[in-house]
This record gives sequence, structure tokens and C-alpha cells, in this order.
Amino acid sequence: MSEAIHTGEGEKAGKAFRIAMFAGLLLTLAANIPGQMSLDSVVALTEARSGVRQTWAPAVSSWILKPFDHLVAGTGLYVTASAAILFLSLMSLTRLRPRATWGAVALGALAVLTPQLLIYQGIVWRDVLFANLTIAGFVLLASAAQRWASRPNLSLVGALVCLTLAALARQNGLILVVAAAGVLAWTARAEGWRRSLAWGLGSLAAVAVLAFVINGIAKPPGANSKLRQGAETLILEHYDIVGAKAHHPKLKLKEIGKADPAAQALLEAQSAKMYSAARVDTLDQDDTFRRTLWHVPDAAMNAQWRRVILHYPAAYVLQRLDVFKWTFLTPKLEQCLPVTVGVTGPDEMLKDLDIQTGVDPQDQGLADYARRFYGTPVFSHLTWAVVALGVIGLLWQRRDPADWVFIALMAGSLAFAASFLLISVACDYRYLYLLDLAAMAGALYTALDPPRWRKR
Repeated sequence: MSEAIHTGEGEKAGKAFRIAMFAGLLLTLAANIPGQMSLDSVVALTEARSGVRQTWAPAVSSWILKPFDHLVAGTGLYVTASAAILFLSLMSLTRLRPRATWGAVALGALAVLTPQLLIYQGIVWRDVLFANLTIAGFVLLASAAQRWASRPNLSLVGALVCLTLAALARQNGLILVVAAAGVLAWTARAEGWRRSLAWGLGSLAAVAVLAFVINGIAKPPGANSKLRQGAETLILEHYDIVGAKAHHPKLKLKEIGKADPAAQALLEAQSAKMYSAARVDTLDQDDTFRRTLWHVPDAAMNAQWRRVILHYPAAYVLQRLDVFKWTFLTPKLEQCLPVTVGVTGPDEMLKDLDIQTGVDPQDQGLADYARRFYGTPVFSHLTWAVVALGVIGLLWQRRDPADWVFIALMAGSLAFAASFLLISVACDYRYLYLLDLAAMAGALYTALDPPRWRKR
């Protein structure tokens, strides 16, 4: 907080930028409290209250939600804290540069009005928490890099805690931890390669230990009896096998046939009809097809997935590229859950939670507002990927200590987005929310004090 409200040299543009970000926080909370909830949000709150694991999703999300719900029932306090993490981090960007421009103030005001800030910050999704914690971690790391000679231990500890929690909320968030460790080692390079290596590897080790401890504490003591161990891995395998078969009609599911010839025959006959590159959910639309997939022994399914990758690489690559195209480019955005408003979920869970459900007029107004951005560059991961690359190009000209941290954030976010080439099972817009948010943060940081082009 002290970082965020510090007035620095008293520059009017810097003060105006901080005011704009704080106003953005208030506007976001006013528009969304007590929070927008989809099925995943309702399940997380149920898990937080019951102490019984409902899915195999990372447990840290419901663990973080639990104390806020305990203090004030519902998700309002949690949404406030999550949004505050982001907006206070953006406010503190003025601490990283010696001056600020009015262009940054205007850009910040426009950013606040995008659905990615105005609406997404009110949605109870772990993807939003993950992105907020990641931005906060890198802003703290940039502050530490800027004051490296004075050994800013508090900023470093805060950065590692934020990035650890982020990685626990989103497993492939480990990519950002590696990016942070790399830039930390680079920051310490003047102390010699041994010290530099120690800082990089030491930070990775610290995150690993902290993650192990937090994850052990966060795990609910019980689990729903209907949960199937390794279900998330099997979902990916089902999707890749069915998708590869749809892309390569002559592919034979021999490993599945060894365990269940009838399953092989049905899956080979029906895969092309049941497959959609937009999301894996279509595999559940037909009860017979769904039961057949899940009744195949895990060992046979694992073997079939490996065989597809090793013996039909072209079909596997086409499947992954097709799915990633939907995830990254979202060619039909409305099929990719661009936003969610109101409170929706299983009736039984909603009754047990005793929270207000449905979509009220204000929520509907937010949905209508978001819809105005559909089909525009604002609601496009490609746009924000280009912005991230532009930020890297501009900051590369100056390469101050804090610049390196934001370069690492942009590169890490792009790598995070690219990782969905291997793991995506749906085109939900929120999966790559970090890319949009990181590009916005990088653009605001760059606009505060634009690098001067210079010859070298």
C-alpha cells in the first residue's frame, strides 16, 4: 500500500495515473460486488466451506477463498482483495520510473474500461487470481531490481510468495516462475556468475519449498467419493485420441482394442462426429460415447495416447494446432465463454451455499457492455500478444533493471500462452487472460516513461 500511494516527486501526471487506477478499482468493485460466479466458482466456494474436494483442480484457489468467506459470507471480500492486488500493483508502477506522462494517464483510463479489467476483475475465477498474483509478483521483482544494491529483501520475499501462489493456482504458471528466476539471476550478474546462478537457482528452490508447504496445507481433508484419480489427464488423452482420429480417419485405436474391442469399434466409428476443436465437452453429449471412453482401462488409454503421438505424429500435431487456433484466436468468440455474469451453478450446491442466484439487471448491463467489444481488437489474444512483443521491443532499447523484469514478464506470458498448444481442451477466453493483463501492464509501464531511441 505504501508503495502504491507514495507521491514520489509530486509529478501531476504520476498522481493522476494513481488516481485513475484507484478509481478503476472502485468502479470495478461497484460494478461487480458481490462477484460474478460460474460453475467453477460455485464449486470452489463449496469446496472452501465443506472441506471436501469437489474436483482435481488446484486446491489453493478454494483455500485462499476460505478465510474471506469466513470473515464475510460470500465472495465479495475475496473479489475486493483480488482486484486490489492488481490495481495497487498498477498504481505502484509510478514508483519504478523517474517521471510519468499524461499519455499513460489516458491509456490507463482506457484500460480500466476494457472488459478485461472492468468485468473480469469481478469474476471468481482462479485464472483471474493467477494473473493478478503474477502481475503483483513481477512488479515487486521490478522494484527489487531497481534497488538491488540496497538488498530489497521484503520486495523479493513478496514477489516469491505471489509467484508461488500463482503457480499453485495454475500449474503451467511455473513458466512465469522460471522467467522470474531467470531475470533475478540476470539482475545479479554484476556480482559474478556464481552469485548470479545462486540467485536464480535459489529462487527456484525457495518457490519449490514454499509451494510444497502451502499445497500441503491447502489440500482439503476429504474428497468427493465420485472423483476419479487422474481424471484431468484422462480428459486430455480422450480429447487428443478422438481429435487425432477425426483428423486421420485411417488411424486405428489398437491399444484400446486390446483391452476392449467393442470400445475400439465404437470410438473409431463415432469420433469424427463427436469431435469439436472448440472444446472437449462435446465428447459428453452422447451417453454411450461418454461411457465408452471412461470405461476403457486407464492403462490402455495411456498406451493409446502415446501410440498416437509416436506413430501418428501428423494427426496429433493437426489436432493440437486446431485446438490451439481456437484457444488463441477464438474465431467464434461467443463459443469461448468470453465473460460470465450473475451466479450460475448446480441447484443443489447453490441451495447449500445460500447465496443470491441468477442475473440481475446490472449484471445483464455488464454482459451487454462486454458484447460491444466482441469482434474488436480489444477482445483478442492476438492483439495483446502483439502489444507484448511491442513492449519487449521498446524496453529493449533502454534495458534498465526494471525494464528487464517487464521483458521477462512479457516473454513469460507469451510462453505461458504457447504452452496451451499442448494442454488446451477448450477455447475459454479466460485461459489466456494473463497474456492480456500482462500486455496491459507492460504497455502502461512503458507509457509512463517511454524509452528514447538511441544509437549504440
